[in-house]
Amino acid sequence: MKIVFMGTPAFAVPCLQMLVEEGYNVVAVLTQPDRPQGRKKTLTPSPVKEAALSLGLPVLQPERLRRGEAVEELAAYEPELIITAAYGQILPKAVLDLPVRGCVNVHGSLLPKYRGGAPIQRSVINGEKMTGVTLMYMAEGLDTGDMISKVEVPIDEADTAGTLFEKLSLAGRDLLKSEMQRLVAGPVPAIPQDDSEATYAPNLKREDERIDWNAGSRDIYNRIRGLVPFSGVFTLWNEETFKVWAAANPSNTPGSTYKSTNAVPGTVLALNEQGILVKTGDGVLVLTSVQPAGKKAMSASDFARGGSMKPGMVLV
Repeated sequence: MKIVFMGTPAFAVPCLQMLVEEGYNVVAVLTQPDRPQGRKKTLTPSPVKEAALSLGLPVLQPERLRRGEAVEELAAYEPELIITAAYGQILPKAVLDLPVRGCVNVHGSLLPKYRGGAPIQRSVINGEKMTGVTLMYMAEGLDTGDMISKVEVPIDEADTAGTLFEKLSLAGRDLLKSEMQRLVAGPVPAIPQDDSEATYAPNLKREDERIDWNAGSRDIYNRIRGLVPFSGVFTLWNEETFKVWAAANPSNTPGSTYKSTNAVPGTVLALNEQGILVKTGDGVLVLTSVQPAGKKAMSASDFARGGSMKPGMVLV
């Protein structure tokens, strides 16, 4: 059976590697075009492209899969089953109709919860305790297709989006592996989603990265770990961007003596070996890894020793 795989980030790589290792006939791989990264804006291939090339597979990188020439190029491979994992583009009906065994997606949430492009990050930001992976047939709507199977994955309080991506990536690989024989033989019985229970996880925007110090310590903590190691979060200090890469779990936060202060949220209460203690909407958050504008990321305690930030200054 001819299989086409579509994916882009590292999340999708274990699924692709598993298909090849298990001897399935992957005839082509679609991934997003190379994108500029870093200060030098170097064109960089996606993790899936790198994996596909190392496996000796043909790679297609259409800018828009909806364009007729892209569909024709894909159709030339005569796919009988298409498997996607975080591909990054919505498949048009012309593509959905190509394979006789359908298009199957490995989605990083327990559908119908967290439909959309950022289910993993938003699960962490929202403080969820449980998430998972859903294997589903793709439909024209956004993550609305019938569900084949699911697996649950707990979210630890110390998880970042990065660690959760890795957990779900491996869970997705194992789930897909367990269903591949049925998918090849297909069609597999699938359960319609209950739209009344659907929630959405839209792609992240710049405003999602800014800290609102009026929020509670737990909410800010969740936002930080939900955007690490990708964009991180930021606040403004001396009218410049001040990135925050890690904070102490509020459940274990020292400095309770500061919680009754009348300082406005965002006020720096202390700088010491623990880090930078900042007033929040309901208490104190200890920042443990930061990145001032124009500098590399560093521990907050190292930054504190520099002495440029003082208690009483306000982060906004």
